[in-house]
Amino acid sequence: MLSEVLEWLAPSEGEVVCDCTLGGAGHSVELAKRVAPTGMLVGIDQDNMALDAAGKRLQVEVPEAKVTLLKGNFGDLDELLVRAELPGVDCFLFDLGVSSPQLDVAQRGFSYREDAPLDMRMDPGNNTTTAAEVVNNYTEADLTRILRSYGDERHARAIAHRIVIERKREPIAGTLRLANIVRDAIPARDRRHGGHPARKTFQAIRIEVNHETEVLERGLEAAIRWTNPGGRIAVISYHSLEDRIVKHTFSQMSKGCICPPDLPVCACGHVPIVHVNTRRPLVASEDEVAVNPRARSALLRVATKLDTSDAQ
Repeated sequence: MLSEVLEWLAPSEGEVVCDCTLGGAGHSVELAKRVAPTGMLVGIDQDNMALDAAGKRLQVEVPEAKVTLLKGNFGDLDELLVRAELPGVDCFLFDLGVSSPQLDVAQRGFSYREDAPLDMRMDPGNNTTTAAEVVNNYTEADLTRILRSYGDERHARAIAHRIVIERKREPIAGTLRLANIVRDAIPARDRRHGGHPARKTFQAIRIEVNHETEVLERGLEAAIRWTNPGGRIAVISYHSLEDRIVKHTFSQMSKGCICPPDLPVCACGHVPIVHVNTRRPLVASEDEVAVNPRARSALLRVATKLDTSDAQ
């Protein structure tokens, strides 16, 4: 959703923009072009492969841009931006989920279409829990919970039960074996629609391995703190759980007085911190989906930081 991101963030020369999910730098290249040469692009990613590739791409395509690349998780945004010695940021972008390069490298274990070790760690150097450990060690109840909560998987109980049975025969070590177990646990009539039958299970396990819900909440709250008055925050999510977190965070931060309605004078002192620009999430155009099918599930929400310096 590049065009929508550029329209709503509206970066201009001299501003500081922060791409919290650098990935292949598709968004970052265009953001850097618009703030160069006096502004700055800050790119964050926990994947060394992404950082290296993005850095080279930015040097070639936007050589005039000031660029700072930081290795880390956007859940640690406070620490990362302190390290970058930035007083504030004008535009934040979060493009959630797994980047295309991660999906396309089978050895990372994110894909259910090619055989590889069950890994799914976005930062193998710092994250020690793998997808294989989740699949082989979690109780049936816990597997059911994460499949239902993080994958919206209606067959969560049946899939978890089948996983437990199969791992007793032999530990589940590869992506294709897990994908086949999931497929066999789902009734044939439900495999005929909704994409690959293992898609939701792999999504749920990836979220669990990388603690993505907790990271998103921390990252969004930190981004709002660091955004300059008038600055914009854009978040692209890819499933309902992520979108609910974004919607809830923006909603809570946009509330004014929360005192009981019968109280004559405000006692809470609560003031809105952001204005929500998108009451409903924006979706990718049909043209973009035709070129990039992964954009079909993309949901974009945007908020603007308010100036609360004069708030009582």
